Amino acid sequence: MLDTVRSNADGEVGFLADTRRMNVALTRARRFLLVIGDSATLGGHPYYQALIATLDALGVHGSAWADDGDLPDDANQSLAEIFRSQPRTVWVTAFAAVIAFMGIGLVDPILNTIAEALHAGESKLTLLFGVYLGVQVVAMLITGWAAYRFGPKRTLTVGLVLIVVAAGLSAFGSNIDQLIALRVLWGLGNALFMATALAFIVGEAKGGQRGAILLYEAALGVGLAVGPLLGALLGSISWRAPFAGTALLMLIGAIGCAWMLPGDAHQERPKVRFTDPLKALRNRTLFITGIGSAFYTGALFTIIAWAPLALSAANRAHGHGAVGPIGAGMVFFGWGLLAAAAGVFLAPRLADRFGQKEGVLAAIAVYAVVMALAAYGSMAHSVLVIGLAVMLSGIPSGVLNTLFTSVAMSSGDTSTPRSVASAGYSFLRWLGGAASAIAVAHIASGFGAAAPFWFASVYCVIAVAAVALVRNSTTDHEPIAPDAALIGAEEM
Repeated sequence: MLDTVRSNADGEVGFLADTRRMNVALTRARRFLLVIGDSATLGGHPYYQALIATLDALGVHGSAWADDGDLPDDANQSLAEIFRSQPRTVWVTAFAAVIAFMGIGLVDPILNTIAEALHAGESKLTLLFGVYLGVQVVAMLITGWAAYRFGPKRTLTVGLVLIVVAAGLSAFGSNIDQLIALRVLWGLGNALFMATALAFIVGEAKGGQRGAILLYEAALGVGLAVGPLLGALLGSISWRAPFAGTALLMLIGAIGCAWMLPGDAHQERPKVRFTDPLKALRNRTLFITGIGSAFYTGALFTIIAWAPLALSAANRAHGHGAVGPIGAGMVFFGWGLLAAAAGVFLAPRLADRFGQKEGVLAAIAVYAVVMALAAYGSMAHSVLVIGLAVMLSGIPSGVLNTLFTSVAMSSGDTSTPRSVASAGYSFLRWLGGAASAIAVAHIASGFGAAAPFWFASVYCVIAVAAVALVRNSTTDHEPIAPDAALIGAEEM
């Protein structure tokens, strides 16, 4: 039996910061090993956070907060029970996470309104997504370093402040170039916040890691669904209103985090180099999976960046104006709701029945069909068909956000920290999304309004070919990592 003896509000792990001692202790066990400790304290250190995640994925992590003695009991807790037991620090972080997730779909309902108000062309509008993703591609290489170097509270708070500044100034923007520049700042802030939010909630939440993940999933679902709806409602007043509303809500979250979260412990932290995530891509399976995910993410951001413009083009073909914020908002509300539900509930069932790799291949194939449906709707100038395709794309998208990440994380070698492997995978994934968001308007200009959707179908075919090369042995019998849906989501 190994007793870590550490429990405090500051996340101090003392002599346990020398992870060599823990490595020795863990490897000395011959038949049975029982580790006892406070996950809220230990989870503040990246080494022990990874250990807790591994034990939870193996189904051998239990919590004293559970109702009975079977492992893992905390999985039996209801969402209401988990909500009631959480400290204020978890609540304020979850609130900020909801607002951050809302920002994903916030711009979509007002894209046409921005175009009319600022006389912006399609290529400039899609840059609102392209530069946002582009900065996150680079940020994937530095956010882990920032969290380790400065601590989660400071990293969280700085990220939130950057979002507040970017969203607030966007409400006063006078031209599209200003909005594009501010989206760069927004993307950096979002990357810094999301890199540490999940780890903090897991470390602080009552009910064990599964309870923390359930809470985080709730924040994800609310944010993805409410973001487009709020953007639509406020956008019907003015295109500036969604930015101002987001800035106000995020300011409340930033003040709450700065005031309520415990201070960062002064302790020796593992050294993380900027190049470590890229070195992790030497793993063949991780690299191939990342390539497949990059092409899928290219298809995903074809929907996010081009669908609002395609809807308006189809509507104008019938002698009407651009699709308004309410109409676009309802479409993306349906998309977000289906994506959140599929990622949390459908993806694990598909993996259990068919395997992770097979689930990914099936979901990509469905996505390709949905993209073809959107292309047909664009050629037929059917707002109804395009809108239906956008909403339906949320189902395979939610599945892929979970399963792609789980396949990637199960492929890394044991010598590479999970956070480092995840950063390398995310670098490739969002590189594909950024490239697609930038190119989509140029594709439409050269080949017609339906062309981006046809290109997206081709992206899916390439993604299928890449994933087909992944060895079955790495993914057939591995359980989905319990935080896979969240890793996939936090990278959106």
